[in-house]
Amino acid sequence: MSIKRVYAIFIRQWFLIRGNPTRLISIFLWALLDIVLWGFVSKYLGTFGKATFSFTTVILGALLLWEFTSQIQQGIMRSFLEDIWSNNFINFFASPLRIKEYLGGLVTTGTVASLSGFFIIALLAGFAFGYNIFKIGIYILPFLLVLFIFGMAIGIFITAVILRLGPSAEWLGWPIPTVLSVFSGVFYPISTLPLSLRIVSKIIPASYVFESLRSILAKNIFSFELGANLVIGFTLALIYLFLAYGFFIRIYRYSLKSGSLARFNSEEL
Repeated sequence: MSIKRVYAIFIRQWFLIRGNPTRLISIFLWALLDIVLWGFVSKYLGTFGKATFSFTTVILGALLLWEFTSQIQQGIMRSFLEDIWSNNFINFFASPLRIKEYLGGLVTTGTVASLSGFFIIALLAGFAFGYNIFKIGIYILPFLLVLFIFGMAIGIFITAVILRLGPSAEWLGWPIPTVLSVFSGVFYPISTLPLSLRIVSKIIPASYVFESLRSILAKNIFSFELGANLVIGFTLALIYLFLAYGFFIRIYRYSLKSGSLARFNSEEL
């Protein structure tokens, strides 16, 4: 793999953003609105009764981490769609660029966008609501690692689906974070779910992260059980990443053999 070619894919996205700053809206605006909305909702809920914990701490902490995951997935998908919308996707393969280098550039773009968005909304949460996500301490690193790998897996998988079904399938990718948040227990314990949905949550890496997050915030200790949960989440995330990569490569090869890649453009339905 050529690092220069991976960087070329990434820098192209940077030039697109620099040439049209309105693209930043799709990266940061919705995350900022979510923080503001849920920040005020959590403050309002905190005025009821005598809660033994802070709604702001629980809700904003979970939301920041989930936005980090969502931005990785959507960053990868958005970069791919930019190439489709500009009718530029086919042009890449007239060069020596390899598919894994192209995919590496998409992942790099999604990672940079996600990290940038994470720190910006973390600052907003701090200034507007006095919340500091980093008070979790070093425990935030394994949380972010699991969510980072899981977000990459989702992004690569959805990109492969769009490559197979055509540009009109992009609508499948945007609601994915919302759907997965139901099973991941982002805003509530997994025990809240019906038994059938709890079974689904067991195979979602993010659910182990958010269960561990709530436990740490409630007890302020990191137990062996929490460590085991993170190991399970990390293992699942890695498995999904390898499966998603294999799926993407298989779809790409199928598109080459069938000739659909040559006809792939923004006007296809």
